[in-house]
Amino acid sequence: MGIVITKKARIGCNLSLKQNTTVGNKQGLKEDDFIIIGNNVDIGANTCIIGSITIGDNVTIGAMSFVNKSIPANSIYITKKTSEVIPVINHKKWD
Repeated sequence: MGIVITKKARIGCNLSLKQNTTVGNKQGLKEDDFIIIGNNVDIGANTCIIGSITIGDNVTIGAMSFVNKSIPANSIYITKKTSEVIPVINHKKWD
């Protein structure tokens, strides 16, 4: 378990980070590109934040989210996940 934060992040007051969170850069960013995280931001576990983006004040990011675009202040951000069960047809037992 760990948290990774790029040196090109600008972080406001009262940030809450959960386990296995990455705040990183994409390859090819310019020297003056930063991730800006506002005040009172809560980031859920297993979240990946990448790119030259801004996360506004008072934002909650749900667990297991992938963030690659800016989030306005006073927002909740989640990455919708779908699960699907695929039936196996003609299942054969191994001898």
